[in-house]
Amino acid sequence: MFKKHPIYFDYAATTYTEKEVWQEMKPCFNRFFGNAGSLHRFGREANRIMDKARREIAEVLTANPREIIFTASGTESDNLAILGTARAYSQQGKHLISTQIEHKAVLNPMKQLSKAGFRVDFLPVNNQGLVSVDQLKDKITDETVLVSVIYANNEIGVIEPIQEIGHIIKQVRIDREERKITTPIFFHTDACQAAGYLSLKVDQLGVDLLTLNGSKIYGPKGTGLLYVRSGLKLAPLIFGGDQELGFRPGTENVPGAIGLATALKIAQRKKAEETKRQVKLRDYFIRRLTSEIPRVFLNGDPIRRMPNNINISVLGIEGEAMLLWLDKYGIAASTGSACDSRDLEPSHVILALGRSHEYAHGSLRLSLGRQTTKREIDYFMKVFPKIVSELRKISSIRYE
Repeated sequence: MFKKHPIYFDYAATTYTEKEVWQEMKPCFNRFFGNAGSLHRFGREANRIMDKARREIAEVLTANPREIIFTASGTESDNLAILGTARAYSQQGKHLISTQIEHKAVLNPMKQLSKAGFRVDFLPVNNQGLVSVDQLKDKITDETVLVSVIYANNEIGVIEPIQEIGHIIKQVRIDREERKITTPIFFHTDACQAAGYLSLKVDQLGVDLLTLNGSKIYGPKGTGLLYVRSGLKLAPLIFGGDQELGFRPGTENVPGAIGLATALKIAQRKKAEETKRQVKLRDYFIRRLTSEIPRVFLNGDPIRRMPNNINISVLGIEGEAMLLWLDKYGIAASTGSACDSRDLEPSHVILALGRSHEYAHGSLRLSLGRQTTKREIDYFMKVFPKIVSELRKISSIRYE
């Protein structure tokens, strides 16, 4: 029953590390192992590598290298962006705006701030997963200091109108300046899923803070970064030395930084080719799933979605049961965010689309990557209808 070579359809959870990335990192573990803060030659060499990594990332983002802060994950970057900005400007405004479909790395810091006296508006999305730009504009007040909207959703792959929102934030700034209102307003986006497929040019997007991590772009796990526009203040989450401009103290992860930078460069190099290839595979996969298996529905906008994302609801089945059966056939998939894989609660993203609990509990995320082939999809479609049929026979769920 088990396939000799397991098939991986969970690239949105994490990716393998590219050989070129590892080759770039390797010398930092044994030759250039110094502390980047030390003045001797070992420290200077490590610092040179850190500077190189910062420059290479800044080039992709069209930013200044000093605007790049290295962290240990996308989650840490999100927390630093949200908690750091809100706390730094709490005397000038305590209103924050986000959406109902954010990653929990954004939702939970926002909820913590609401307990600390901030007012947070979580915008709904339509049944395709898109936030309304007009509704967001209407929610902005003279007290709003931060707007955070995910670039590409980690579960359903829907691409939000980040550039349009960035334009609105710019107009709000102009209006406040004309009315002599000194409260600043900043725009953050979690771009972890978008990297490698969509533009990351911060001026083009109109963002002031942008989150990325290495594990989604074939880079090392335990690496992340936060772009912080020059002049923006942040209250640090941890305290210590003056590394990363004091925003993120601690001995710098030199191999992680150069690994992340290398992975991002490779992602940009492969972006056009891989986007075209994966869109073709994605649409083929969706057509087969929704036409060959009864009561299977696509979640999220069919057009404004990531090239590698397929999220479906299979009515009458629990998502966890599907994952276990697929694993028996050598197929790795997910019910949603990897951070929620041990949580039996229904997906908050699917529920935000207006779907019922049956749709949420029966959701399945299939995400493609650089090694995905049509043959793997065909193998999936050979075994998955049988799995669905068997599970529906024994399921107690009554689907619509």
